[in-house]
Amino acid sequence: MLDGFRTTRIDTGEAEIAVAVAGSGPPLLLLHGFPQTHVMWHRVAPALSEDFTVVLSDLRGYGASSRPPATADHRPYGKRAMARDQVEVMRRLGFPAFAVAGHDRGGRCAYRMALDHPERVRALAVLDIVPTLDAYERVDADLAHGLWRWFLMAQRHPIPERIIAADPETFFFGTGSEVFAPEALAAYRAAVARPGAVQAMCEDYRAASTVDRADDAADRGRRRIRCPVLALWGARSTVHAWYDVLAVWRRWAEDVRGAALDSGHFLAEEAPEATTRHLRAFLTATARPPMPHTSGGR
Repeated sequence: MLDGFRTTRIDTGEAEIAVAVAGSGPPLLLLHGFPQTHVMWHRVAPALSEDFTVVLSDLRGYGASSRPPATADHRPYGKRAMARDQVEVMRRLGFPAFAVAGHDRGGRCAYRMALDHPERVRALAVLDIVPTLDAYERVDADLAHGLWRWFLMAQRHPIPERIIAADPETFFFGTGSEVFAPEALAAYRAAVARPGAVQAMCEDYRAASTVDRADDAADRGRRRIRCPVLALWGARSTVHAWYDVLAVWRRWAEDVRGAALDSGHFLAEEAPEATTRHLRAFLTATARPPMPHTSGGR
């Protein structure tokens, strides 16, 4: 599915991260969502690799990346820790500064990276999310029904793990999986079946409801995302129904642009051409390193 991408594993000091790399040009990190892996970019990444050095990465706890032990405070699966992994991955690949695009959980890692490591992130694209704190503040009956996994998976260990184990196929892929290519769906099924994968994903959601919310609360109104931001979301997704997406992101960053695509939640797999077009235009304008300053007279 990702012909031409070379795979490797990078030890970040906290986790071993599985990556796939192809292309040339300015570096671009692509981060996946739940319950996916880096394979979710298979309809977008090859085209982007014509213009960029594309790095596809599995978040810690997902796919072929390692699963650090859980702790009582859930910090090992907070987006701050995930962001540290990805900054180190890019540094080890020779990219001290780069653009990043993330969908769903990957988007949450990506905006945290832009806040915590502003010198590293040249441009940020977030797909079908608003920041975690803003998402929780909007909770009502409709949102709780729509985001039921958030609240189930955040329950204390081992309650959600045991519930999921009773029928993982229905839990992960019972609705919406028709948008995935058969090979991609097979990859996702294999990933969630790995030992420890379900607990790691639950820890991700436990972290979202605790430390990620707290980190956002500490930053909102105090620290802003410095780089240009592109927000894309599905016109048929719950994000579109529940939020004024651009208005929310403008609480966090000065330079925000974006659009709703003809898609549900899984933009890169449901609307790959539009997703690629918007990402390419944004990144071409924002992600290239600044030209060196020269002086001289005539």
